[in-house]
Amino acid sequence: MNAAEQAINIEVATKIAAVVNLYKSEFPDAKADLKPWANDPDTRELVDPDSIDIGFHFPGRSRLFQSRSILVQIRFHEDPVTGIRRAIGVELAGFDHKGKQWLLSTVEEWQFVGESQPVAEVGEKLKHFCRQIFELFNSEEIA
Repeated sequence: MNAAEQAINIEVATKIAAVVNLYKSEFPDAKADLKPWANDPDTRELVDPDSIDIGFHFPGRSRLFQSRSILVQIRFHEDPVTGIRRAIGVELAGFDHKGKQWLLSTVEEWQFVGESQPVAEVGEKLKHFCRQIFELFNSEEIA
């Protein structure tokens, strides 16, 4: 779900802002997009209500990223007994004019898959960014 819609309280809004700042501290040329999903019925059917989605766009296609835009999806699960909401996975996808070029998922092997991949140094920075997201969202309870 669009990050702008998930900023339902000050705690979550602050953490969303922290994610943007973490990304921009590593990749200052990127512009954050807190509403990466279109607001039409077809798109709405595909959106995960248990995620926070943020887009980052570069001024042009980045050869280092092998993409022009990155979609960050932070997935959550709420324990039905305790009510604690935790980040359980992060997916990053790189897009350019030809569509999705690569995907990185923290769910299994933390490997890039797709037609192309970011250069190794950028790939390691993106993995570090994912680890920082887990630290940020799982350091304490999320309302």
